[in-house]
Amino acid sequence: MDEFILPVFMGNDNIFASLVRELRIRNYSRNTIEAYLHYNDEFLRFCLKDPKEITTEDIKNYLDYLAQDKSASTVSVAYNAIHFFYGEIWKRSFFLNIHQPKKAKYLPAVLSKQEVNKIIEVTKNLKHNCIISLLYGTGARVSELTHIRMKDIDLDRMMLHIFQGKGKKDRMVMLPRKLKNILTIQASLKTSGDFLFTNGRGNRLTETTIQKIVAMAAEKAEIRKNVSPHTLRHSFATHLLENGTDIRYIQELLGHAKLQTTQIYTHVANSNLESIKSPLDS
Repeated sequence: MDEFILPVFMGNDNIFASLVRELRIRNYSRNTIEAYLHYNDEFLRFCLKDPKEITTEDIKNYLDYLAQDKSASTVSVAYNAIHFFYGEIWKRSFFLNIHQPKKAKYLPAVLSKQEVNKIIEVTKNLKHNCIISLLYGTGARVSELTHIRMKDIDLDRMMLHIFQGKGKKDRMVMLPRKLKNILTIQASLKTSGDFLFTNGRGNRLTETTIQKIVAMAAEKAEIRKNVSPHTLRHSFATHLLENGTDIRYIQELLGHAKLQTTQIYTHVANSNLESIKSPLDS
């Protein structure tokens, strides 16, 4: 319990202990636990009530307050956090009258193959180049990339074992052949338990550091789009789809639990559109 700092509300520092315990038992990620703690603490401070006194109107008022300047995704996380605490821990049933917020649907930002190549070409720092190449070449999430250890890399089969990715699931993805030399060098310099990407102190690189590396590389390449590590993941999936890869394989490579999540890339892939001629060109 001591690895999580429990918020103190009305002098009670144990009010969320049962929430953390239940989330741990169900194997929720650390990020989810911290988010659920944050929104439940903020909710109680918004209401200034003991949890036993919370009503349906309190929850609706708080969600309405969030919806005024927060994204639908943020409101949805807050809803899930409060729903879990009062539904699962306190066994309250008032959520029957509160509906899940409707999420806005956006198409993912995708780079062209030429834009990806340009970003890689202008990145002369070998470590940074490898980071960007792996993000695009494997479709890994930035959080997954920061946790890659040397033992996860199979240079004989050119496969990468992504251990306990999102949803606490393992998966295997292919490694780009272009990276075999640099990965072989790293394997000769590190032990099997070492992280692939570390800073000057030997600690693993943070997600924030990698986000900055990607953003700076895109700026140097004069890409006008807002480029993040997740943009490279979107581009990986879209380019595979455009190359004719079966969408179910892409689903496995991305680690998506539902095919519906992967199908968003059918809306941005140009393979379905390039055969259609604009009336202006006629």
